Amino acid sequence: MAAGAVVRDRTALLCLTGLLVSGFGTSAMWLTAGIWVKSSTGSDSLAALTVCAMWAPVLAGPALGTVTDLLPRRLLLIVVNLVMAGLMASLLLVGPDHRIGALFAVLCVYGTSGVLLDAAEAALVARAVDARLLGDFNGLRTTANEGMKLLAPLVGAGLFARYGAVPVVVLDAVTFALAALVFARLRVEESAGAREKAREAGWGGTAEGIRLLRASPVLRPLVYAGALTMLLAGLNGASVYAVVDDTLGRAPAYTGVLYAFQGAGSVAVGLLAGPLLRRFPERSFAAAGIAVFAVAVGARALGGDVVALAASVAIGGGLPCVLIAAMTAVQRETPDAVLGRTAAAAGSLMTVPNAVALAGGAGLVAVVDVRLLLAAAAVAGLLTAARLGPVRWERSSRAPTGRPS
Repeated sequence: MAAGAVVRDRTALLCLTGLLVSGFGTSAMWLTAGIWVKSSTGSDSLAALTVCAMWAPVLAGPALGTVTDLLPRRLLLIVVNLVMAGLMASLLLVGPDHRIGALFAVLCVYGTSGVLLDAAEAALVARAVDARLLGDFNGLRTTANEGMKLLAPLVGAGLFARYGAVPVVVLDAVTFALAALVFARLRVEESAGAREKAREAGWGGTAEGIRLLRASPVLRPLVYAGALTMLLAGLNGASVYAVVDDTLGRAPAYTGVLYAFQGAGSVAVGLLAGPLLRRFPERSFAAAGIAVFAVAVGARALGGDVVALAASVAIGGGLPCVLIAAMTAVQRETPDAVLGRTAAAAGSLMTVPNAVALAGGAGLVAVVDVRLLLAAAAVAGLLTAARLGPVRWERSSRAPTGRPS
């Protein structure tokens, strides 16, 4: 019923639709960019750098989030999507000798646009959607994201294998343009007073989001737990090929099966997140998810196809819980004037450790037995869950703020 209420809310529905449309193109390009670079240059290192190019702007999250506080957020959503549509289309005009360099430049802007869009959307939704439904919205957002990750990369890779890069670039450009049209239909009354306060602080308030997160007894433990969990998720991701080879004795392509099962778990928890967050406190919901994730990571060391597939589903179900809980709390607890930069700061703090661990974990897997690495990650995850707080199985006593829709 609550999910239905979210879908019936015009602003929430349009934001989810825009995310779904642009997310399809983004997920398709995410995989295709690496394949494109590998096919053109033959370099594994350059292919891997396509992901780094898209992740790098996350480091500037607090500064980029400040932009979403200083400018009209609805307008920002429209303009950024239109700019990205034009940039993607411009790749088709670049000659073959310079196309790979142009692709890396566009991917860096791509990552920047992602931070801006996420922060602006989080701030708009927090103002427009009833606070009691924010958990449902963030859960549905996770479901939409993970659903796209299951389907779109296969579409992108298939188009590239059959027709080359051109149709994938066109697809991505069209999805950006369609998302801009969707966001143009938003009818949200943005707070002029909040934007004026943000302008008074100017760029000097860039670090305000980080300061707010550190000072808040509600947000600090959730964001820190999310950061550590994503660090462990990076180690788990770096070890997946070793798990497939050493413990399962499968071909590398079997990794795709594990990721598909993991995505299915994330889709399911996205649908359940809203009802669970209304029944249990955010810290309990997050701690339970981290514990499930940690046990599943440890189970991967046991071997066996059934265990590996079940563990993948559990990892997909447990991992998003702390991210959904943290972002819901950020939207509820943060003043509108600094919500964009705070949401971006929280996103950066919880995203960067994953990228760092993916890189560091690749080196660890070469020198440490994968079973020991997974066991250590599982123990660290369980300690994180215990530190975040015991899971109290009672209704949340939080009084909803009743932000009007």
